[in-house]
Amino acid sequence: MKQGMSAAALRQHSTAELLQLFSTLEAPAISEMNGEYAASLLAQPSWMATKLGQMVLNNPMGSWLCKAFRPLDANSGRGYNSFRQRGGITQRYPMQTLIAASRFDGRPSYQLVYRHFHSLCGDINMVDEVRRMAPGLYLGIGTWGFTRAQRQIPYPFLLEGPQAAYRGDIGRARHNFFIGKREIPALFNL
Repeated sequence: MKQGMSAAALRQHSTAELLQLFSTLEAPAISEMNGEYAASLLAQPSWMATKLGQMVLNNPMGSWLCKAFRPLDANSGRGYNSFRQRGGITQRYPMQTLIAASRFDGRPSYQLVYRHFHSLCGDINMVDEVRRMAPGLYLGIGTWGFTRAQRQIPYPFLLEGPQAAYRGDIGRARHNFFIGKREIPALFNL
């Protein structure tokens, strides 16, 4: 399924097929993820998730443009999401990035931990995982929720780029936040 896979081909696969493909991919290095990457949703796990994703990410108040990253050091980085809003572009939902064991298969993935910062995405325990399909093409699996079962539901997305430079850090870090089992459960299942 992976050989010669394009962005258009990824859009034709089900959530289950995308999760299976994700398990065959490698994590990009922290240093590789640098700049803004055009973002779009792929097949969602249910019709309700599809409608909710469209409502939240592409509505009259703003449309999702990208995820952006910058390395801080060899082991971690920062990032944000950008939205087109009222004719301009705004950054929201800051995140901490690191390489850690996937909640889906225990293998390394590029993780986006939103709870490190104060935001709606942090409040709902959002964590995204990203792996490289090909140079400039990345498959992501988002998760969020308040229970372990909710945080196991995969929400696939696509990243392409980088297409622009990182615009700058945003957000206010949560005081005394440490990554735990809620964010990266595979780290604690050893």
